[in-house]
Amino acid sequence: MRTIYKNGNIYTFNSRKPYVQSVVIENGRFIDMGSSADMVLQWGSHAQIIDLEGKTATPGLIDSHLHLSIMADSFINLDFASVTSKHEMLSKIQEKANQLEPGQWIVGSSWDENLFTDGTIPKISELDYVAPANPLFLTRTCLHAAIVNSKALEVSDYHPMISVPEGGTIVLDEYSKQPTGLFLESAMNLIRQHIPERSYEDWKTAMRQTMNFAIEKGLTSVHTNDPLYLGGLEMTWNIFNELLNGEQLGLRSNLLINHEFLPDLKEAGMYTGYGNDTLQIGAVKIFADGAFGRRTALLSEEYSDAPGHYGDAMYDQEQLYEIVKGARELDMPIAVHTIGDQALENVLDVLDQFPSVAYRDRLIHAQVLREELIPRLKAPGRIADIQPRFIASDFPWVQERLGSERIKLSYAWKTLMDAGVICAGGSDSPVEPVDPILGIHAAVTRKKPGEMHDGYLAEQKLTMVDAFRLFTELGAYPTNEETVKGTIARGKLADMTVFSTNPFEMTDADELLTMDIEMTIIGGEIKYRKK
Repeated sequence: MRTIYKNGNIYTFNSRKPYVQSVVIENGRFIDMGSSADMVLQWGSHAQIIDLEGKTATPGLIDSHLHLSIMADSFINLDFASVTSKHEMLSKIQEKANQLEPGQWIVGSSWDENLFTDGTIPKISELDYVAPANPLFLTRTCLHAAIVNSKALEVSDYHPMISVPEGGTIVLDEYSKQPTGLFLESAMNLIRQHIPERSYEDWKTAMRQTMNFAIEKGLTSVHTNDPLYLGGLEMTWNIFNELLNGEQLGLRSNLLINHEFLPDLKEAGMYTGYGNDTLQIGAVKIFADGAFGRRTALLSEEYSDAPGHYGDAMYDQEQLYEIVKGARELDMPIAVHTIGDQALENVLDVLDQFPSVAYRDRLIHAQVLREELIPRLKAPGRIADIQPRFIASDFPWVQERLGSERIKLSYAWKTLMDAGVICAGGSDSPVEPVDPILGIHAAVTRKKPGEMHDGYLAEQKLTMVDAFRLFTELGAYPTNEETVKGTIARGKLADMTVFSTNPFEMTDADELLTMDIEMTIIGGEIKYRKK
């Protein structure tokens, strides 16, 4: 079936034909583009013709790093993303507890004490009061911390001499030496492993809802990290395969596979690039450090607001070397969570000891830089996988963590791009909202929606075009798909996102916040249309 989309303001991000009115699609790929009159004249016979009515379109939006399975929690469990007070959080927990039988788990996510107007993290005694008979496991928005109640400790067989996994911390009260309820990093697994597993069909239903939600936000492709939350490699692949290749939901998905599943990849005969244009195995995912919220991101110099504290390495250099070696033995690239500059340096030091592979390695987040690290990021076969929306959540408080000098080379997206480092844009959802327009807004304005100032580190603002490139053209590079998607050109996959207004003609970037997604087109098919 041939389809012609006509009468659009179509920005191709293709230097040979940067702007067209119409595209022609056949067998899921672009076969021609140009003026509406020419395309209809040449290709209109026996074609389906869809009028874009002057709306603006770009290549399909790509999110280079998120967690669809954790997003799916919001369709099943408590979601605290919009909660702005401890009182409200406790009320939601109590309401949920009143709906459950004693002993049933209450699982939730996305709380952020920095948004609370009436205090900080709930104490374990407060959690016990609102849910005395139901174990709680509530993850922070950064995914590097969780709070639990006494019932959760009880059913998880917690005792003072329990062995804490390397890189993890159980926070104890200064005086009583009893748990406060706060678990950091790998220590969370001590509780998480006791939460009853959901059924396959429950997960599949939630993932279907999540994928459709992402498509409604204009996304046509995602790079998603899920096996640790979605029951392992086999279950993750099967659910994605059934939804995407079976039900043909559309959302192109590249699966980052946690390094713990390297033996499973080898046994299954899977490798980076295994799959098709809709579903592929991606890089091997590794965590090198934590996050700024709990000061677990690893820095080369001490935290400015916590003298003597540098953050936490998830692995020592020998362990990190062995993990990368395991990936390289399968000829696979790595995708490493590196927020602090020391974590970034540690990973680069290990990578320098291995030859590159066919696919690019990606350094995810790269939030704190040093001048001497930037050329190393520019090396062939490396990508900086950045999340512009972090600016809206982390500022202004992160400036206290890093100090006035170190902050100058932090969240420095323009510095990276100007230096020739390939950058791709993502959300890290549910850490940040999945809506890519919010990421683009943050990249352009360097501030939260509604704030009235010139932007945090305003010299790092991106142009509207470069911000969109992060989520289109450059989003194809981490997966070596720049020849098949990311721009609109003959032979490429026919993915487009259509907007209600033209972002490239806006005089005020805040207008992005009122711009709607009109259509999400994947493989030439309209997978979402605004009602």
